[in-house]
Amino acid sequence: MDESDDASDDGSVNAAPADPLADEDVHRVLGPEGRPLPDATVPALSDDRFRAIYRDMVTTRRFDERAVSLQRQGRMGTYAPCAGQEGSAVGSTHALEDRDLISYQYREHGAAVVRDLLAEYLPYWMGHESGTAAIAEGNVLPLNIGIAAHLPHAVGAGWAFDLRDEDRVVACHFGDGATSEGDFHEALNFAGVLDTPTLFCCHNNGWAISVPRERQTASATLAAKATAYGFEGVRVDGMDPLASYAVTREAVERARGGGPAGDASVIDGGSADAAGAGPPSRPVLIEFVEYRYGAHTTADDPTAYRDDDAVDPWRAIDPIDRMETFLRETGRIDDEGVAAARDRADDLVAEAIDAAEAIEPDPAAMFDHAYADLPLELRRQRDELLTAIEDHGEEAFDAGE
Repeated sequence: MDESDDASDDGSVNAAPADPLADEDVHRVLGPEGRPLPDATVPALSDDRFRAIYRDMVTTRRFDERAVSLQRQGRMGTYAPCAGQEGSAVGSTHALEDRDLISYQYREHGAAVVRDLLAEYLPYWMGHESGTAAIAEGNVLPLNIGIAAHLPHAVGAGWAFDLRDEDRVVACHFGDGATSEGDFHEALNFAGVLDTPTLFCCHNNGWAISVPRERQTASATLAAKATAYGFEGVRVDGMDPLASYAVTREAVERARGGGPAGDASVIDGGSADAAGAGPPSRPVLIEFVEYRYGAHTTADDPTAYRDDDAVDPWRAIDPIDRMETFLRETGRIDDEGVAAARDRADDLVAEAIDAAEAIEPDPAAMFDHAYADLPLELRRQRDELLTAIEDHGEEAFDAGE
């Protein structure tokens, strides 16, 4: 029975939660139920690519569930859940080429999944810096905890690509809270002046920890902030993986110096030159409008600043459910395919956990990279720690004991 047909105790009919983006000016391909909208253009992807987007979202969700559980068990550190935001992270990463660089905040776990880096990535969350080194080999920069601090670096990388004539772009992910930081404005200004091949991927999930978007800015949208720096901003339904793909793909081509223009563009301001070519190379700000179902991090309690029922309308437009409906109704997946995707996700995540927990930690490593030359006081602390471990055994320092 469809949710809209469920009867309540008093005999009335319970309507499905209202679409939270119904009145928002956001680009969409899939409607809230997962069916293509009448005026939408479905990206011209292979069946395998459509299914890969779905599989990667399922894997990201499963990883998220297991990671929260691991943190609660004391088997890994503080973690930033991503449930609800898989569509934007996975869809946008599929729109990139493998050579393109990803710089992200701390919630876009789907980027590591798409790049097949899950087993390499998880060790970071368990305290091993080998995880950050490994994902760098897949053109994913180490995650950034400082809010917006990575944006200037992403612009610098894009500028370097331009100076070296490298056909690469940078997709820089960050949350809506980052738009309140000075680094955000400096980075966008620099990118606009120098035409760096940079995509600013802003994940507007409604909250900067406990601060709602409307208390951060008087701007009608976050995408509008790009106008001040001379380039385009676009809003997209971040819980629609196909719309996230389509907008990011056009932004990638624009950053490379091409792509659709005019009526063919989903990014405002597209214009063709006299020869009919696409717009020149320009950065783009993409505002993914979405919602995080859970806490900001596992150290946060969202019930302190929002009602649980506020999440329900967003769960009704879940990115995985919508993609599954699209695949089923277009004959690209069936029950067997869905089950296979879930089994695959279970296996990949379990293998990543086993690999991460098999790493033998080196306590001295925590002192290795903070300074080129370790100060005397830190050397004393290091030596004291290592002596204590030698005297009492590693078991005495096991968090599980």
